[in-house]
Amino acid sequence: MQSLSPPSPIKSLIRPRPRVIRASPNKLVLQCIYRSDSVSLPNGVGSNRADWQSSCSILASKVVAQQQPTDKSSRSGDVDGGADHVAAVNGHKTSMDLNLVPIEKTASNSNGNSSIKPHQPQKPLTITDLCPAPMHGSHLRVAYQGVPGAYSEAAAGKAYPNCEAIPCDQFEVAFQAVELWIADRAVLPVENSLGGSIHRNYDLLLRHRLHIVGEVQLPVHHCLLALPGVRKEYINRVISHPQALAQCELTLTKLGLQAAREAVDDTAGAAEYIAANNLRDTAAIASARAAELYGMQVLADGIQDDSSNVTRFVMLAREPIIPRTDRPFKTSIVFAHDKGTSVLFKVLSAFAFRNISLTKIESRPHRNRPIRLVDDGNVGTAKHFEYMFYIDFEASMAEVRAQNALAEVQEFTSFLRVLGSYPMDMTPWCPSRGDDDDDDEKNPF
Repeated sequence: MQSLSPPSPIKSLIRPRPRVIRASPNKLVLQCIYRSDSVSLPNGVGSNRADWQSSCSILASKVVAQQQPTDKSSRSGDVDGGADHVAAVNGHKTSMDLNLVPIEKTASNSNGNSSIKPHQPQKPLTITDLCPAPMHGSHLRVAYQGVPGAYSEAAAGKAYPNCEAIPCDQFEVAFQAVELWIADRAVLPVENSLGGSIHRNYDLLLRHRLHIVGEVQLPVHHCLLALPGVRKEYINRVISHPQALAQCELTLTKLGLQAAREAVDDTAGAAEYIAANNLRDTAAIASARAAELYGMQVLADGIQDDSSNVTRFVMLAREPIIPRTDRPFKTSIVFAHDKGTSVLFKVLSAFAFRNISLTKIESRPHRNRPIRLVDDGNVGTAKHFEYMFYIDFEASMAEVRAQNALAEVQEFTSFLRVLGSYPMDMTPWCPSRGDDDDDDEKNPF
């Protein structure tokens, strides 16, 4: 990473891209107000590496800047760093309008009159602000989708004990939080043993340039929650995440609930919504921790239809880890071919011939070219769907057989990308213990 000369002092940032809302003394909630027209690269910042480093370092310090009071009257002034000022850091013009404004401080002089003092500069950014995030075991900022009490928060704590969990209102905000150095890691779900794949995150893995650096499997223990004093026969609506509703459908019927099902963004958010609006005719499907956080009572415990209900999460970082061979590793790739699925057998045989086991194969529509037309003079025009294929296989990229397999796969594909090579989650789990196994996960990464 190149050295940076001290940039101009920064006191506050106006109209930041991700808005930070303080939910509690120790919690920050990121909400998506991302504007794609203010950037010049698909990854979100800068037109070159210097711009990328400069913009990231500034946005990473915005949490501190948000805690500083700002003088609204100074925003209308026509001064350097005002609303029309385009920031330059390290001699490079950034691609984001950072709207830097100086803050004028007032103080009483010896006569008791108020006077304007020179600007008090904030401590300049240093090269340490751009150093790689701390390794596992250090204090990490980990982004997850949902609100406190969500299963994703529990997964973040299991993957990185003692981390600072940062809730985000959308999956994409969690990706952006890591890319913009607001968070060091993101922990996001990719598949559930009952509900299947979380397709949105597979699409985002391809759209963003983050790397998978680990995985964690979390047993999901659902509870039926309601406000204190509410009985089951008073419930006429049950709200939760769509997958949670599907995972508890049979049990809800057995409980005799003739209630409408309504989908919301996440499980803990459903409990929060009921508590905030005092809805005494509505129940939520969420964790026992969500009940404690939002003052709910547990009407029924362990209501998932299958006790072996596990969600797999992946840990994402800006930089990949170095693959090793001293423990089981998994590698995730995505590929496509101009001629559709005709080469799929050849690709799979590259792994089969080398005794490499596949643990996952997922197809997603090719967004840039979803349909391919094939003209045949005898039978007419045929329409074929185009796909991207996501594959997980049990091998480390440090192994020669994995390198040879991907070299062969590359001959049959028009696009191939390694999403990450990372340690497998080998932690044993017991379905009856619920989702409180944080002390069992000791991932060295």
